[in-house]
Amino acid sequence: MVKIYYEKDANMALLKDKVIGIIGYGNQGHAHAQNLRDSGIKVIVAEAKGTEGYKAAKKAGFDVSDSGDVAKRADVIMMLVPDQLQAKVYKDSIADKMTKGKTLMFAHGFNIHYGQIVPPDFIDVTMIAPKCPGPMVRQLFVEKNGPPAIIAVYQDASGKAKQQALAYSRGIGCARAGVIETTFKEETETDLFGEQAVLCGGVTQLIKAGFETLVEAGYQPEIAYFECLHELKLIVDLIYRGGMTFMRRSVSDTAEYGDYTRGPQVINETVREEMAEILEEIQNGSFAREWILENQANRPVYNALKRKEAEHQIEVVGKKLRSMMPWLK
Repeated sequence: MVKIYYEKDANMALLKDKVIGIIGYGNQGHAHAQNLRDSGIKVIVAEAKGTEGYKAAKKAGFDVSDSGDVAKRADVIMMLVPDQLQAKVYKDSIADKMTKGKTLMFAHGFNIHYGQIVPPDFIDVTMIAPKCPGPMVRQLFVEKNGPPAIIAVYQDASGKAKQQALAYSRGIGCARAGVIETTFKEETETDLFGEQAVLCGGVTQLIKAGFETLVEAGYQPEIAYFECLHELKLIVDLIYRGGMTFMRRSVSDTAEYGDYTRGPQVINETVREEMAEILEEIQNGSFAREWILENQANRPVYNALKRKEAEHQIEVVGKKLRSMMPWLK
C-alpha cells in the first residue's frame, strides 16, 4: 500500500544546524533555495560565475560560489543541474568533498539508477522530486500551499536519511500536500516512460498526426491547428482538475461517445506493444546508454531533430495564430 507523509511526519529540527548546498539555480534550484531559506534553513548556492543563474542567485541575496566550494561547506548537497551535466559536475567538483555525515540529494534518479554517479557508501543518498515545475513550487509555497512530491532513499548511512529528506520536503512546501514514498528505480523508469510515451513524445506525435491527417485531406492548416493543438489545453485542464470522468462530463455527449468508440482505434494494441518496447528500453538501460552517448558526441541527433521539429508546418501556423491571442503571453 502506498505510504504518504505530511508535515506532521517531518521534523524540521533535523535541518536546523545544517547547511544546504543547492547545485544549480535553475528551474527547480531557485524554488528549492528560496523556499528552504524562507523556512529558516541556511542555504548556499552553486552556479558558474557570470551565468544567468549566478546573477539571479546573487540578486536574490544568496551566498553563491562554485560547486566545489559549496560541496565542501554544505552538509546536504542537492543536485539540481540538468541530468546530462550531473555526472561531470559530481566527478570534477563534488566527489572528493563527500565526507562521512554528508547527504547527497537528487530531484530525479537518472544518474544514480544508471550508475553515472557512484557515491561512497558512508553518506546518505536521497531524493525529493516535486511533481510540478520549479516556478510552481515557489508560487505554491508563497501562497501557503505546496505540490505533492515523491521521496526515495538509495543509501541510509546515518540511519536518519528518510527523516532528513522528509524535513527537506517540508522545507520546500511539499509535505503540505503529501509526499509519496518510492525508490530511485521506480521514479526513474516511470518518469522516463511518462515523458516518452505519453506526456511529451506521445502527445506531440498524436497532435502532429491529427494535424497532418486533416491538412492532407484538404482542410485549412489554421483550422487543423485549433482542433488538434489549441483546444488540447481545455481538455487537459479538465482532466487535471477532476480526472477523465470529470472531463467526459464536461464535454458534449458527441465528444464523449467519440472518446469511447474512436479513441481505442487510435491507441490500439499496436501502440500498447510499442509502449511496452519503450519501457523495456528504459528498464534494460539501452535508452540511458543512447542518451549518454548522444551527449558525449555533442548531440548530433538531438540537434538535427530539434531543428526539423521547429520547422514543421504546425509550428509555423501556430506562431501566426498565437500572435492573434496576446493573452497567451
